[in-house]
Amino acid sequence: MNQSGSAAGRVGATGPDAAAADWVDAHLHLWQLEPGRYSWLGPQHGVLHRSFDAADAWTELSAAGIGRAILVQAEDSTADTEFMLATAEANPWIAGVVGWVQLDDPAAAARQLELFGLRPAFAGVRHLIHDDPRSGFLALASVRKSLALLAGAGLPLDVPNAFPGHLGDTVDAAAELEELTVVVDHLAKPPVDDAGLADWEAQLRRLAPLPNVAAKISGLHEPGRPYSAAALRRIFDIALDVFGPARLMYGGDWPVSLLGAPYAQTQGVLAELVSTLSPAEQCEIQAGTARRIYARAAW
Repeated sequence: MNQSGSAAGRVGATGPDAAAADWVDAHLHLWQLEPGRYSWLGPQHGVLHRSFDAADAWTELSAAGIGRAILVQAEDSTADTEFMLATAEANPWIAGVVGWVQLDDPAAAARQLELFGLRPAFAGVRHLIHDDPRSGFLALASVRKSLALLAGAGLPLDVPNAFPGHLGDTVDAAAELEELTVVVDHLAKPPVDDAGLADWEAQLRRLAPLPNVAAKISGLHEPGRPYSAAALRRIFDIALDVFGPARLMYGGDWPVSLLGAPYAQTQGVLAELVSTLSPAEQCEIQAGTARRIYARAAW
């Protein structure tokens, strides 16, 4: 979380600045569509199959009243991380970058962490585990060694799309490495069906006792589930019960969210859910949690 690397017991700590904070989007993507880049992205993705730059993003965020953002990697590559860092350095509203390092090679990870650590915006690490052919990626001994390096550097680990295949390993990694802050992106991707949702809840509740785990209320557009406050209420209430406001943060997941709704609608639905909380609790989800978790960002 901060440069001391100590996360346990502090993910939920509140500060005097939280109540006065503006909205922070803790999960924003940008990409430059070039040959050989973003192998997961193709014409079948429709509106996403183009480049998205900082100017495009700022148009959406500023119109919705969002003042700062965290960029999150969209590819497991150094080139993507370098692109995001350069973009952050040219756009002060981008507070930080969650980039990629080669977690399955601790020596390479150490070199990358040293290099990226010189850049003020470098604030966290993520690997696209849901696209990795190794089902137990987070359980690999080499990866655990690299995660210890992250903990020592005070850098959180973002875990995307953890349910159903990776949530158990996420719990184990967070329990083993108490000094590592773990961020569960998109609430681990709760499924649409009732049976799956019950399994998701049971797994998510295993994270509750771990004070070094937080989560993003983001990426909740799913085919077969209406995107509305009413449709998401059960998921939100479970997340709130598991983590509490001080371990939850807002993320727009733009432009991926365009597959479900325009940015204003994405943010508006989540704002409606958050509006039922006290003003102090709202500020935690709107900005306070993100500012603490990504403490190394250039706030």
